[in-house]
Amino acid sequence: MTKHMTGTRKEWLAARVALLEAEKELTRRSDELARQRQELPWVRVDKNYRFETDEGSASLPDLFRGRSQLLVYHFMFGPDYTAGCPSCSAIADGFNGFAVHLANHDVTLSAVSRAPLAKLQAYQRRLGWTFTWASSHGTDFNFDFNISLTEEQQRKGGFEYNYRREAADKANRALEGRQTGQWSEGSDGGGEGPVAEMAASCGTDAATYIRERPGMSAFALEDGVVYHTYSTYARGLDGLWGMYQWLDRAPKGRNETGVWWRRNDEYNKR
Repeated sequence: MTKHMTGTRKEWLAARVALLEAEKELTRRSDELARQRQELPWVRVDKNYRFETDEGSASLPDLFRGRSQLLVYHFMFGPDYTAGCPSCSAIADGFNGFAVHLANHDVTLSAVSRAPLAKLQAYQRRLGWTFTWASSHGTDFNFDFNISLTEEQQRKGGFEYNYRREAADKANRALEGRQTGQWSEGSDGGGEGPVAEMAASCGTDAATYIRERPGMSAFALEDGVVYHTYSTYARGLDGLWGMYQWLDRAPKGRNETGVWWRRNDEYNKR
């Protein structure tokens, strides 16, 4: 016997129609939010960033690949990692499927990480990915867009991520491997989580692991000039994490008590 509330088809239909109104309101609000994103002022990017790609050295304009819009996923894969972040990997599993559609709508999708290109290429082969992935190793790109921090910044605390300064006690908890800070929103966000376990799966320690953060940034190219138009971090990435959109519609929802996901080739290794 199920422990969930049950009812007749008529009762279900009445409840479903009521929920539909809330869903429609959320859709309208989401459309309005998208419009507001597009109205944000653009900021000119004058720094000459260089990246390593499968085709060789590339500038930020080169990453557009002849298109006028660029979406960058800031993938957590630091220089000292031996594997990419499992959370970022779960998000990136969807990139192959829709990158071709974006490319045919004047939008280039690219992941960018600080790990050397050879590490990124090997990891792509392992997980069966073909989307564009550029290495920003040795550049300021990740630091300028607030998704990487130095050891000195880590020691001093007060690093800005997700448009707020992280409290020192929160940083210390994460350094001890006790909090998945990359997904938390405010003091009551991510809760306790196995940061140390996540770090170990990337071949590193908690302190090194959390010097990288997840995020995405959008850029426009007009008359040879690159503009930064938008960035989001932490829970702002939920909508890009395809499996959660499906789970939110499953009978038990996300049904989580901790980090349950694995890299796509690890589920049979538990």
